[in-house]
Amino acid sequence: MLHAIEDTCVVYLLVDEQTRSAVAIDAGSGRWMDRLASYGVNRVTDVLVTHHHRDQVEGLPRLAASGTRIWVPEGEYGLIAEVSHHWQQRRVANNYDLHTDRFSLLESVPVAGVMKDYSVTRVGHLDVRTLPTPGHTPGSVSYLIDGYAFTGDLLHSPGKVWSAAALQWSYVGLEGAATTMASLVQLLDHQPRVLMPSHGSPMTDPALAVRKTCDALDSLIQTRLGSPSGLLDKLEHPYVELSPHLLMNRTSESRSYVLLSDSGTALLIDYGYDLTSGVAFGSGRHNLRPWLPSLRALQRDYGIERIEVAVPTHYHDDHVAAFNLMRDVHGTEVWASSPVAHVLENPTRYDLPCLWFEPIPCAQHVPNGSSIRWREYELDLHALPGHTLYASAIGFEADGRRVLATGDQQTGTWVPGESPEIPNFQYANAFAAGDYAASAALYQRLQPSLMISGHWEPRVVTPAYLEELSRLGDEVARVHRELFLPDDPVFTGAVRITPYRIDAVDGQPFPVRVSCTGVELVVPAGWECQQVSGSEFLVVPHVTAPVRQARIAAGITRDGRYLGQLAEALVDVRTTR
Repeated sequence: MLHAIEDTCVVYLLVDEQTRSAVAIDAGSGRWMDRLASYGVNRVTDVLVTHHHRDQVEGLPRLAASGTRIWVPEGEYGLIAEVSHHWQQRRVANNYDLHTDRFSLLESVPVAGVMKDYSVTRVGHLDVRTLPTPGHTPGSVSYLIDGYAFTGDLLHSPGKVWSAAALQWSYVGLEGAATTMASLVQLLDHQPRVLMPSHGSPMTDPALAVRKTCDALDSLIQTRLGSPSGLLDKLEHPYVELSPHLLMNRTSESRSYVLLSDSGTALLIDYGYDLTSGVAFGSGRHNLRPWLPSLRALQRDYGIERIEVAVPTHYHDDHVAAFNLMRDVHGTEVWASSPVAHVLENPTRYDLPCLWFEPIPCAQHVPNGSSIRWREYELDLHALPGHTLYASAIGFEADGRRVLATGDQQTGTWVPGESPEIPNFQYANAFAAGDYAASAALYQRLQPSLMISGHWEPRVVTPAYLEELSRLGDEVARVHRELFLPDDPVFTGAVRITPYRIDAVDGQPFPVRVSCTGVELVVPAGWECQQVSGSEFLVVPHVTAPVRQARIAAGITRDGRYLGQLAEALVDVRTTR
């Protein structure tokens, strides 16, 4: 039995008439709990949250107190179970982040678990398929149960959406509007019989509702931005054929590449944020949502039955964010060069930009300078420092061409007399002045015929282009030698504390290592610190309440001169009380 309860949102109760227990879709204010008996319900065993907005979740504390298990979208866990912390760190003054993550609970609520995208989960007496449907929020999901799609606030009614402000994630964009269109079209792939919105009435003609809403949203985008979004065309035709067995995903950020095997399987080179509607970075995990929309075309147009392997050029999130999701949904293995694999598997050890939030397990650690075989292809991995120390060029032959994937190393934009080649170095990624001369020498040795990159068009390689890269590499080295001090310990990253982010327990020691000697480790007042060797320490935290990001620092003395605290690490401390 299904009840639709009008509250701050429509709360749906799916009742098991034998046990008189129910599963709720969203919580609303929770005041409907006073009338449970009138719905033939003794207790609510579980509540499934479609998104974090207060009109959906205000009643969660009451449900939690009654023993109801709370299940939330994986990407919005931090806005429910850890929302108190979110409120402490959310920037408000001079704010350009228009995500609606302040329309959230006032205090954290414990949850039973997360609903993973594309999964089928037994919840109470129901089998629930969780579908990623970003739009109203980046982390929104819809739940498909027995032909009913509980869509949250993805749409209100045919041609209508519930909130205008929620569609504008960045100051000048309409990212949510375009993403809503893509979510609606993909929802139809699952052939729901009825759409059940959080605000509005059930829609028994899903195709009509989706068409009218997409048309209205596209008109909005064209009116505000001056042109149609083009996102639905990208959804239907995400790939550009570079050759019969090599595809480029034109919809993703960064660009991802697909190597097709005649066995009906595929290998991905990089895979971060698929089908992006624009860059709308915010302050939290909930704003960064990997999903897999382009894969529907891979199966439809190329007959690919399975994506077996994903290989990253480097560790940055826009190249690897979807790897764990691919593993969970498709059983995809990650193969990475040994240096890149270590960063992916141990992100808290490193103080680097653009690290994905969780470890990414790697099935194969491939030494740079060696090869690994996948199906009919031989992949050669080569160290490629420059954009980041933790990067590899991936070489292979496809359809008679020698291809080299170079990640974000350089732009490939050089046209003599018209546009320059840009070396894409970032100091915080770990950079050395000679990196680009080294990569130019690598390219000269490998002599690829095609270079593919993360953010620029594929580059047909000519001798003149390789010469330009050699000239540019020498110029990068010269500029840095002339401008910077060779022994600048901050610039070179010579001083580091490892791990950089530490999860500790009150009263229990944890080890740290500093990358040089002559160290005085500075810890918070009341903590203990024992030097085990010249660069190794044991630290014992003492706190009266949980602490986030307590600071420790390495004060460095070199040749009798104190240089100051040149590196820090951050410690989260849990209590056992």
